Amino acid sequence: MEIPTIRFGDTEVTRLISGGNPLAGYSHNTPQLDAEMAEYFTEDQAVQFLHDVERSGINTIQARGDYHRILHWVELYRRQGGKLHWIAQTASEMHDVFSNIRVLAAAGAIGIYHHGSQTDNWWLEGKIDQVRDYLKCMRDCGVQVGLGTHTPEVIEYAEDKNWDIDFYMACFYNLNAQTRQSGLVTGEGSQNEDHLFLDDAPARMCKTIRSTSKLCLAFKILAAGRLCETQEQVREAFEFAYANIKPTDAVVIGMFPKHADQISLNVQYALEACKKAGQDAATRA
Repeated sequence: MEIPTIRFGDTEVTRLISGGNPLAGYSHNTPQLDAEMAEYFTEDQAVQFLHDVERSGINTIQARGDYHRILHWVELYRRQGGKLHWIAQTASEMHDVFSNIRVLAAAGAIGIYHHGSQTDNWWLEGKIDQVRDYLKCMRDCGVQVGLGTHTPEVIEYAEDKNWDIDFYMACFYNLNAQTRQSGLVTGEGSQNEDHLFLDDAPARMCKTIRSTSKLCLAFKILAAGRLCETQEQVREAFEFAYANIKPTDAVVIGMFPKHADQISLNVQYALEACKKAGQDAATRA
């Protein structure tokens, strides 16, 4: 069976998308796991991983737009004939994020979204409207325009104000209930974040996802590995996600295949979950 697809602008993307945090050595879990990911994803292994993702039937990756890892690896992968579509996150550590957006667009990203942690910090500081300048820059670059957030109220605000947005990158857990910087931006890596992964958060975000007609990319459906104690737990998390987002939405999953073939397993769980939710055929947004 082929993975169901949805429309992303003029492109067909699979409803399962490979996430980029493991490639960047960022687990949202422990410093030890960060280090293991960083050691595993050498240049050669990262490029091989992208080929493995493509061979699995997934046709899209989501990854942050840093220059020393993702842009470099995507270029090497494409030189070898790689065809994955790329949805890029702005890199908040850049001294000029507008330039970052232009580079990502020129490098072939089909969509760019504003980094969720930065979005949410501005929300908490009462400066959320500053995001609109970056969204306009994306629109001017001709890519699909996205807003990343961990906070349901941010999506509801943008919808209420009718912002010019094509898609939301929506986290199942509100990691930014208080001002917080990404460990990739600060360089500090993962810290103890267990207290941020509250059991009732996914249902709250899913309610918001279903309330907008815009495409949503749901991420951290496995709570950054906290719902991976057994394969049955992983399967149940996939089933919950696809049953509670719209048929025109997709799921983004970070994959670390060092100890298990997570790529194949995740494809299997996505297919099963879509079928169970009655969404096992291609859907057009």
